[in-house]
Amino acid sequence: MRSIVGRADVYELFCESRATSRGEVHLLIRACKKRITAGNGSTWLDAARATVCLFQCSVNVSARTAKLVTETRKRHETRDARIAEIEAGATTVTVRPPYRQGGKLPEVTLNIVLAEEPNPPDGATPIQWLLATTLPIDNAEQVRQIVSYYSVRWQIEIYFRTLKSGCRIEDRQFETLERILNCLAVYSIIAWKIMYLTRLGRECPDLSCELIFEPSEWKSVYMTLRHEDPPSTPPSLNEMMRMIASLGGYVIRRSTHPGTQTQWFGLQRVHDLSTAWETFGPD
Repeated sequence: MRSIVGRADVYELFCESRATSRGEVHLLIRACKKRITAGNGSTWLDAARATVCLFQCSVNVSARTAKLVTETRKRHETRDARIAEIEAGATTVTVRPPYRQGGKLPEVTLNIVLAEEPNPPDGATPIQWLLATTLPIDNAEQVRQIVSYYSVRWQIEIYFRTLKSGCRIEDRQFETLERILNCLAVYSIIAWKIMYLTRLGRECPDLSCELIFEPSEWKSVYMTLRHEDPPSTPPSLNEMMRMIASLGGYVIRRSTHPGTQTQWFGLQRVHDLSTAWETFGPD
């Protein structure tokens, strides 16, 4: 089973065939349109709210700063980091097709999962995820799995941002599709490794950096930045990842963590320094 997770609330997408040579593709899309259900004419949000709560869970809400002072859209406004307690319910609805000039679209039947924060902090906009999906919702465990799928959507966004902005896959110019696919295969692994190292440095900060990096890599970076001989005990992974990120433009602060883009640029410098160390270094 393969899934498409994201924000692509386009009615024509729901009408498309999901059968492929590798099996059926499932959709998991955060709704942003006020769509009307067939029959009683209520919205799919109203239909989801009319269901019973299947389970409660906690989700981490990241901090966000609005790019514009006048920003009023809920998905873009400034907010503080917090842990939100949400309630989830699910139902199946048949959606009335929107008007399209030149032809009538068919009705589609979708499963709807609503994850909503009933008691947000004072002044905070409540978390509300209205998810349209083709995944099954026969029991609470399946609904819980759908919510957990969407909870990692931001990591998917970061992965593709790393692939496009860090690896600059869109800037590669090749004459054949086969070359593009080969390049994409290699850079997909690189983007994954950058994300893995970035997360590992945060989640397991006390690990020895020598579990990940060769001596020629961490020693050359240490001497370049600290201007002193490397210690006998390798630094921690978190310290090493911060030093590598600083090679890519990150300013080391206790209150922040380096992102994938500075890690990407820093790791390129690590390769150069490691090559120089192995060629000319004291070892």
